[in-house]
Amino acid sequence: MTSPDLTDANIDKLTELFPSVVTEALDAEGNPKKAIDFDLLRQELSDHVVEGPQERYQLDWPGKRAAAFAANAPIAKTLRPVREESVDFDTTKNLFIEGDNLDALKLLQESYLGKVKLVYIDPPYNTGNDFVYSDDFAETAEEYLLRSNQRDANGARLISNAESNGRFHSDWLSMIYPRLKLARNLLADDGYLIVSIDDAEFGNLHAVLDEVMGSANEIAVLVWDRNRKNDAKYVSVGHEYMLIYARNKARLADTGVRLREPQQGIAEAREFISELIESKGDDWEEIQAAWRAWTRSFPADDERRKLGRFGKVGPKGPFRDDGDISWPGGGGPKYEVLHPKTGKPTKVPAGGWVYPKRESFDAAVASGRVTFGPDESTLPRQTRYLFESPGLVMTSVHYSYAQTAAVEFKELMEGRVFDNPKNWKDLRRLVQYFTGPEDIVLDFFAGSASTAHAVLDLNASTGSSRRFIMVQLDEVAPAKSPAAAAGYETIADISRDRIRRVGSRLASGSSKQLNETIDLGFRALKVDTTNMADVWRTPVATDQLALADLEVSVKPGRSAEDLLFQVLLDWGLELTMPITIEQIDGHEVFVVEDGALIACFDAEVRPELVRIIAGREPLRAVFRDSGFASDDARINAEQVFREVSPATDVRAI
Repeated sequence: MTSPDLTDANIDKLTELFPSVVTEALDAEGNPKKAIDFDLLRQELSDHVVEGPQERYQLDWPGKRAAAFAANAPIAKTLRPVREESVDFDTTKNLFIEGDNLDALKLLQESYLGKVKLVYIDPPYNTGNDFVYSDDFAETAEEYLLRSNQRDANGARLISNAESNGRFHSDWLSMIYPRLKLARNLLADDGYLIVSIDDAEFGNLHAVLDEVMGSANEIAVLVWDRNRKNDAKYVSVGHEYMLIYARNKARLADTGVRLREPQQGIAEAREFISELIESKGDDWEEIQAAWRAWTRSFPADDERRKLGRFGKVGPKGPFRDDGDISWPGGGGPKYEVLHPKTGKPTKVPAGGWVYPKRESFDAAVASGRVTFGPDESTLPRQTRYLFESPGLVMTSVHYSYAQTAAVEFKELMEGRVFDNPKNWKDLRRLVQYFTGPEDIVLDFFAGSASTAHAVLDLNASTGSSRRFIMVQLDEVAPAKSPAAAAGYETIADISRDRIRRVGSRLASGSSKQLNETIDLGFRALKVDTTNMADVWRTPVATDQLALADLEVSVKPGRSAEDLLFQVLLDWGLELTMPITIEQIDGHEVFVVEDGALIACFDAEVRPELVRIIAGREPLRAVFRDSGFASDDARINAEQVFREVSPATDVRAI
């Protein structure tokens, strides 16, 4: 009988925006309640590192505040297209970005905010070595030891074995934390995040994901048994983990999401039954005998042998009629059901019927989903048909041997140019399970591009149009490595070449596996400094004569296409929009997505071109500011658009 508690409502709103600032406090009665950590909230809303520790239940480490600040700090960088590294540059919907993934994630924030259905990453496992991700907020070992009270001001160690007491864990956590925060922003409301990890950082990663994603959004922890290590001293730890979180688990529950995957062998089973019916007609006894013999022909450990659990065959295909018809856990309705032959009331299950109303029971009978016994003394059973099954829920334990993936990769790349590639078939299964036919998949630790391989193969085999965004650091291949010997300068080179080889292999495959609509290309981009020239003097320190030197605001060597992609980022447009280049009135003009954007960055823009572009009524138009002869010419151009195409958003850079 009170008005709404606005404090609780505001906390819920902040929880959605910044899940990492939520903590627990005790109310007046000593009961735990949700509260806001104002120190962490101040950090989220500040453009500098905020000090002020406070006791709380949380995962903490030296450098955490700097890592949180790094996630929010702006950067003066852009993405430059690299046509020569791309495949089907003008039409593909896939992206491959080379550069630091922290920068790439920041640059993608506007264009892909809330659009990614699945983020899968396999970050570097913490082996205690230095990271190739040298973020600006990283500190030296000596700085860390001093600030974390492991060494005094004179350099003397205060505790033994300093490295195992946190430095390496802190470095790794400071590396992964800002990247996870940025990745969460890109996830769709019904999206998922999957992170592979081993024992070294499993506990810390779990705690970080609880903070970044919200502990209530955890879906599961998968265990993957990779291989046996006979050189282990005590126990062979050959498994890895995949931690799975939803962007908004409550949303999944509200919309009734139930994840299922096709049972292995189901496609073969459909084809086999179809051939049997074609050859044997409606001789169901003979068809059933052949079906049972076929399922028994598989080895005991073959998943297809489980299809034999549907041991009977009828017009709807294989089925089983032994399903429990009672209400799960008991307490279900106990209405009267008459046996169809004897007309007498059948036995009622002790827990009540699984169907809440008599009408729903009758509907199940009419559709052939209930089977009665010989008389009323036996319980009816539920009937389930193999080909009508929605599929199986994924289990949490999997077996996938690493050597198999390594051998396949070596064969594809014609050499062992990358150590320990992820099994693309495992990732294909995850992509199919967690995404729909047109969803976007992001992997910002691309490595050997196993995720891209998985997406391309899934599209080719199912006719879907999933898209991928791969991000890989321009990490140099070791000097005397097989990769360097094969001509690969960086790991990103290996990644791109793998995608090309997979695309070529799929394109040359059977027409049944591939059709003309499958996108086998990718648009290559590289993280680079902004296209705008650096200005090192304030207006006060700039005299009249120096203004001429500042007139050209674009860096030397930057192309018109470079400027186009910076405009796409600034406007928050997807970086895979189709691009055509036209010659209009002697000018090079970029037309994006049939008029979503028209751009001309020529050094001189004539009024005739402005009027022609305005006549096409694009949603957006952009020109190079220095392309206009004067401020009057630029103002006149804006006036032309107001008259001819007032809905067009016009800008000059």
